[in-house]
Amino acid sequence: MIDLRSDTVTQPTAAMRQAMADAEVGDDVYQEDPTVRRLEELAADLLGKQAALFFPTGTMANQAAVHLHCRPGDEAVVERLAHSHDWENAGAAVLSGVQLRAVDGEAGIIDAAALAEVLAPRTELRSRISLVILENTHNMAGGKAWPLATLSETAAAARAAGAAVHLDGARLPNAAVATGTSMAKLSAPFDSVMISLSKGLSAPAGSVLAGSGAFVREARRVRGLFGGGMRQVGVLAAAGIVALENQFERLAEDHRRASDLAEGLTAGGGASLAYGHVDSNIVVLDVSGGGVAALAARAAERGVLCGATATDYMRLVTHRHIDDAAVTTAIDCLGGLLAETSSD
Repeated sequence: MIDLRSDTVTQPTAAMRQAMADAEVGDDVYQEDPTVRRLEELAADLLGKQAALFFPTGTMANQAAVHLHCRPGDEAVVERLAHSHDWENAGAAVLSGVQLRAVDGEAGIIDAAALAEVLAPRTELRSRISLVILENTHNMAGGKAWPLATLSETAAAARAAGAAVHLDGARLPNAAVATGTSMAKLSAPFDSVMISLSKGLSAPAGSVLAGSGAFVREARRVRGLFGGGMRQVGVLAAAGIVALENQFERLAEDHRRASDLAEGLTAGGGASLAYGHVDSNIVVLDVSGGGVAALAARAAERGVLCGATATDYMRLVTHRHIDDAAVTTAIDCLGGLLAETSSD
């Protein structure tokens, strides 16, 4: 099967498996796992933050950030298609009593002027907006990578209004490769940042939340509150270290193949790019006439797995297990199905 549903399907590399087998471990709840400490120090350095904390999932790390930056009854601003808005089970409300205020972005990007308008002074009858969450790359907006200048301007608008700023950087490594900008520079405007290790970097599990030393000390408490305390978890952290040290360079290959895939599938006119770009490893197609679920089902019968994100939107994600031959096969399969659909 050619699996284009997500880069979460990636398998750990041989080097990761060996590192996991050899990992020195201890009880991480007691902060005695040396491999976890090395991962956290490495991540903090790469992100340009004082400290970092290993989490089992990116969703938990994002929700811990919301819990720490807000108080019950506050609001957090998110872009309407953001992961924290659509894909985290209303966690901000359930876990922290925080309401999300979704605003429309342009291909996932909220510009500074639009954000400033949302954050304008409010009367005492309205809730306090204490947090702005930005996503880079923006998953559901076609893997959009924010330009550093725009990212900095929008974050500055949040700060000017007294709000904290959190970066959902689940695919921040992809953003860094796409823009030629270090993760530290992309993280600099933010009070906190989360990166995932289990997507394009191919680790089997885990994410990291970084920020100031005081923030991370409190994040450790909240991680325990959410049930995220882990014991001899160096076996997973070891894979995360290999991911951060060895998997960046090849992300450019995923990006090139995503561009090839998009070009091949839009050339026939049966589909177009939903957001007009392929910045990284995600392709979102606007398939004329809808019926994406049926199209994905027919593709699966022919050995190509795709994601149906809306009635007429299909998401395809390249990753380490998708080579040039797989791209060619996917173009032939999906291109043929699109041609059949348009002729029906």
